[in-house]
Amino acid sequence: MGANAEHKINPPDVHSDAVRWIGREPLPVEPVVPLLPPQTSVPAGGGSNARPKWIAGAVAAAIIAVVAVILYRGHTADPAVLTLANQQTIPLVSVTSPGVTSVTSSVTFTGTIAARYDMPIGIEGDAGRIIGVYVEAGDHVKRGQLLAKIDESVWQPQVNRLAASLEQAKAQSNLSAAEYRRAAAVESAGALSAEEIEKRRALSITDAAAVKVAAAMLAEAEARLNRTRVVAPTDGTVLTRRAEVGQTASPGGEALFRLASSGEIEMRGQVAEQDLAVLTVGQSAAVHLVGSAQPFEGRVRLLGAVIDPQTRLGDIRIALKPNPALRPGAFARGSVSVSKAERPVLPQTAVLSDVKGPYVLVVGADNRVERRDVQVGGTISAGVIVAKGLNGDERIVTTAAGFLREGEKVNIAQPAVAAAQP
Repeated sequence: MGANAEHKINPPDVHSDAVRWIGREPLPVEPVVPLLPPQTSVPAGGGSNARPKWIAGAVAAAIIAVVAVILYRGHTADPAVLTLANQQTIPLVSVTSPGVTSVTSSVTFTGTIAARYDMPIGIEGDAGRIIGVYVEAGDHVKRGQLLAKIDESVWQPQVNRLAASLEQAKAQSNLSAAEYRRAAAVESAGALSAEEIEKRRALSITDAAAVKVAAAMLAEAEARLNRTRVVAPTDGTVLTRRAEVGQTASPGGEALFRLASSGEIEMRGQVAEQDLAVLTVGQSAAVHLVGSAQPFEGRVRLLGAVIDPQTRLGDIRIALKPNPALRPGAFARGSVSVSKAERPVLPQTAVLSDVKGPYVLVVGADNRVERRDVQVGGTISAGVIVAKGLNGDERIVTTAAGFLREGEKVNIAQPAVAAAQP
C-alpha cells in the first residue's frame, strides 16, 4: 500500500491548506490510494456535476481503509499486554496472620487527686475578729492543735465573773449544809423545833442547787470562750488556709481551713459502664501524674453504686499512700489490670469500624475477602487487642481494607525478604 504514490486532489473550491483539529494529535494513518473512478465520457455541459461525485467517493474509500487498519491492529494486539491489563484489575493486598499474644487487659480512666476525708474547719461560736493564725497550708497538725484564735475580750470577763459566782455559791452551800447538820444533831434533845430543822434542810438543798446552776453557767461561758480557739479536730494535713489576721469570721461562712484527715489521699475518677462489671474492690491499680514517669501504687477502694444516666459513667476511688507529690486537685490517669489472656493483636490499620461496630476483612481460601465482626479488648503499643471474633490463624488484610468490597477477589502480596547481613 505504501508503494503507490498518493494522488493529490486540489478542487478549485477547496483551500489548499491541510485541515487540523485544534488541541489533538493527528492519527497515524498510513497513506491510502483512493480508488480512481472509471473513465466515463462526460457529456457536454455536465463537467460541473461529475467532479463532486468523484471527490465524495474518494473520501468514503479513505475512511473505510482507516477503520480496517484499526480493526486489524486490535485483533492482532500483543497477548501479553492484554493479560497484564486483566491482572491489574485484581487488587494486590498485604495480609497478616497475627497468632496469639499474652496480653494483660486493663481498664483506664482519668480523674483528680483528692483527700479521702476533706474536712472544712470554721468557727462554731459567735462572729469575731481573728487575732492570730498559727499554721500554713501543707503543715501536719495533731488533734487539738491551735490553728487560729478569735478575739476573746468579751467572753473572758464573763467566764471570770461566773467562776466567782460559782465560788460564792459553793461557800453558801457549805454554810447551809453545816447549819443543817448541827440542827439535825440537836433534834433529839428538842433544842430546835421540827420546823426550824426542816427550814435549814431546805436551805442547804437550795444552796447546793445554786452551786450546780453556777457551775453550768460557768461551763457554758467557758465553752463559748473555747470556741474562740479554732483547733484541729483530728490529725491530718492542712490543705488550704483562708484565715487572715484581722478578718471577721462568722458561723456558716467560708471555711477558714481545709484539713485532710490522717493525711489520706485518693484518686477520684469515672469509668465506663461496661468496665464497672470487671472491676472489684481491692484490685491493684497504678496512678500516673503529669510530669512524673514513676506510677503510684494504689488499690480500688470504692466503686460507684449508681450510673450517671447522661454520661453512662460510674465513680471509682483509688486509695493511695501519702506522698508529697500527691497534691489534691492534680490531674491523674489510672489503670487497673483485670485479666491476662492469649489474644490476637492486629495493627490499628487492620481494624475498621462502621455503624455495626468494629470489623476486619479476612481473605478466604479462594482469595476472596469476607467481613468478620470482632470485639476490641483494648490497645497496647503493638496494636489493637481483639477479644472476640478471631482465632489468630486467619489472613487479615492489614492496609487499605476500606477500599475493598466483601466477596471481592484479591491477590496476596509476597512478604518482603530481609536482605542478608554481611
